[in-house]
Amino acid sequence: MDIRLDQAWIEAVMLAGVRIVAFLVIAPPFSYRGIPARIKAMLAVGLALAVSPQVVQGYVPTSTAAYFGALVLELTTGAALGFLVLIVFSAVQSAGSLIDLFGGFSLAQGFDPQSMVNGAQFARLFQLTALTLLFTSDGYQLILGGLVRTFTALPLGGALDLSEPGQAMVGAVTQMFLAAVQIAGPLIVVLFLADVGLGLLTRVAPALNAFALGFPLKILITLTLAGVVFVALPRVVSTLTDDAVRLVMGLG
Repeated sequence: MDIRLDQAWIEAVMLAGVRIVAFLVIAPPFSYRGIPARIKAMLAVGLALAVSPQVVQGYVPTSTAAYFGALVLELTTGAALGFLVLIVFSAVQSAGSLIDLFGGFSLAQGFDPQSMVNGAQFARLFQLTALTLLFTSDGYQLILGGLVRTFTALPLGGALDLSEPGQAMVGAVTQMFLAAVQIAGPLIVVLFLADVGLGLLTRVAPALNAFALGFPLKILITLTLAGVVFVALPRVVSTLTDDAVRLVMGLG
């Protein structure tokens, strides 16, 4: 029996798989530890086979040293793309952290080993909600579609200008902080006004010790008004998904 293997096709699929695996390990929602590594590996293999007709075009087998260099390059490219998506969706976690800080919940921080998030109640709640919305709204399909289209902008073995992803990451971090303030802004303003009111009350009646009542009052305000922010999360996640896809597709 004569079995022939297409060396160019195998090498191209392996290179594509390395980029996809690096992306899935870092980018949400696939970076969630609750997803088994076997599922991530199967998804990476399936996507690599799906893009094989596209990536094999124009690929020429090279020497062993050059191929290992291409593997490192694809690993770097996938990690950079995944980190861009991670930065964009960190805005939701940052918004929750701001609410925890101003609402007094930051004293009860905890580490979630599944999502690798170190924060208080609202930070972890917003993070888990964003991951759930990505799966229920099929936003993860848009992210995977953007990843697949990167093989057109960044062909296998192509040179990657590190200045371009660096600039994209700087811009993404700026937009992340801006989006976090916009998400948690209304509640932060209310909590700030509550602090101002308590300060004025303390000046008028020092014996009242208004700041002793500040903690339960701010917790009550936070729990009451956090529902408004929580209701807006589906629209926020949809906007962040579009931003992440645009950044991934624009690289290269």
